Amino acid sequence: MNTIRETLLLFGTPLSRAPSAASLQAQLYERLQSAILKGQLAADTRLPGSRELASALSISRNTVIAVYEQLSTEGYVHASPTGTRVARLSERPVSAADDMPCTAGLARRIEQIGNGSALAESSGALRPGIPALSYFPLSTWRRVLDQEISHAGSSSLGYGDPLGEPRLRASLARYLSLSRGVNCTAEQIIITEGTQEALALSVRLLTNPGDTAWIEDPGYRGIKTAMRAGDLHIVPKRVDTEGLAVAAADWVTAPPRLIYTTPSHQYPMGSVLSVSRRLALIEHARAHGAWIIEDDYDSEFRHFGEPVKAMQGLVLNAPVVYIGSFSKTMFPALRLGFMVLPHSLMVATRASLTEMLRGGHRHEQLAMASFIEKGHFSRHLGRMRRLYRERQQILRTALQQFIPMPYELMGGNAGMHLTLRLPAHCCDQKVVEAASRYNMAPAALSRYTLSPLREDNGLVIGYGNTATELFAPLASRLGQLLKSA
Repeated sequence: MNTIRETLLLFGTPLSRAPSAASLQAQLYERLQSAILKGQLAADTRLPGSRELASALSISRNTVIAVYEQLSTEGYVHASPTGTRVARLSERPVSAADDMPCTAGLARRIEQIGNGSALAESSGALRPGIPALSYFPLSTWRRVLDQEISHAGSSSLGYGDPLGEPRLRASLARYLSLSRGVNCTAEQIIITEGTQEALALSVRLLTNPGDTAWIEDPGYRGIKTAMRAGDLHIVPKRVDTEGLAVAAADWVTAPPRLIYTTPSHQYPMGSVLSVSRRLALIEHARAHGAWIIEDDYDSEFRHFGEPVKAMQGLVLNAPVVYIGSFSKTMFPALRLGFMVLPHSLMVATRASLTEMLRGGHRHEQLAMASFIEKGHFSRHLGRMRRLYRERQQILRTALQQFIPMPYELMGGNAGMHLTLRLPAHCCDQKVVEAASRYNMAPAALSRYTLSPLREDNGLVIGYGNTATELFAPLASRLGQLLKSA
């Protein structure tokens, strides 16, 4: 291949000039590099001259020259008396099969994790778990962050306290005590990089490989990942209208070392763990030397009645590790979470924790402390509660109008999602796949369970980051997809 025409065959579509696209130089580099690696540009192929290629692609000659120079530096091409030619890289082009030997040394737990069915990354409408990002007071946050950076100066550029900034931990202790009924001091709090790190840390601190762990079923997929990574034996426990359902016999047949629950707002079913079950769970956990992870998911967005207090504060010195994050109350990219350890557990593990953890995100932590202290956080939560309550009601009306079959809605007293149970003939995973083609991203209820039952067929529909005016047309489209399912 040595003509400009043949080279241009590699460009099935023109270089993009969209504002969100990569630079023309980056796009040209990627296409030529990919063609060389795949063998579409064979060894010793002469590339078009820089002036000729620039003219054909309507780009600057300097852009082409820069790309050729970069490819030459990296060894993809070399200069010759007759022009720039493709270098000989290997005897055969790179293919998907070349990735196979790289997986030979993976741990077995990675295969277990990989077999999970995580949500595909999507910004589609109706995706659960995403807050109303356009309503976040970004200018206020930016101002608070700038103030903290200016005030702290270069002294905040080091690692900091491995357990988190003391000021944020103190602010959190006050906030959790007043709003969630959590019984703790600042010294019991660890700042984490979101909920997932808190879960992984809990598994590392409290279990050994092979230990039994109970999880809610259906339930949050992230805990399955954390427990599989810890080589735990996972036992799913069903969820009903009173939350996690555990029989007395379960403590005899498969006593756990670790129990995971979302008592204030079960995800994804929306139930609240009754106080009788909470107390029984704490009592049995104490008797069997087990630990409870209380994930206080979506607790701040209670739409009806008084807020449900945390299980951690029900009983003094309860064997409960309380965790939460700011991903829903602030924004996911902040990557700040927290965990509250019982005092005795913190005393026993503090020395190890300081070895295991490293401080970081100090400016964000200081800004978060200021955001709480100045009342911005509480005001933002109040606005979001009103917004989510309104959005849920409009979504309910739209579903009632456009869903063409009997259905059951679960949840709704809190949070940013509703769960719609479907009849058996409508496969939830096929509906989700079809919805993705219309930029809709509800989640399949069946993907949240380890032991699927007939009733685990439905859609988890998020309304946090979807505008209210879109609910009617989205519900209409969803209804059409269900008709043809």
